[in-house]
Amino acid sequence: MNWLFSVVLTVHILVGLAIIGLVLMQHGKGADMGAAFGSGASGSLFGATGSANFLSRTTAILATVFFVTSLTLAYVASNRPKTTGSLMQDQVQSQTVSQPAVAGGEPATAPADAGSKAKDIPK
Repeated sequence: MNWLFSVVLTVHILVGLAIIGLVLMQHGKGADMGAAFGSGASGSLFGATGSANFLSRTTAILATVFFVTSLTLAYVASNRPKTTGSLMQDQVQSQTVSQPAVAGGEPATAPADAGSKAKDIPK
């Protein structure tokens, strides 16, 4: 599942960069033929929708791919196994500590070092 996340993330980044490049290469609506005649009627010169060229269609397709990869990344990331704790916590929890039995019946105590603060902890 980790390889799927890496592949989708790589495609997502490449599609995002391609969309940025395509949008920067396209000209704005004010640069159409109707802008030369004034009054800003460039959108109505070739009809209400205008002409869709190769760049605008490619941008629409890449935007759809970008949307799908966004949803896929969200789905894959939400289904990853949840990790709790750190590596150190897992190692500490996995070690078993055996306490030697004392013959006198009193509970065994861990030896405290001379510089340790363990003896200051109230019981």
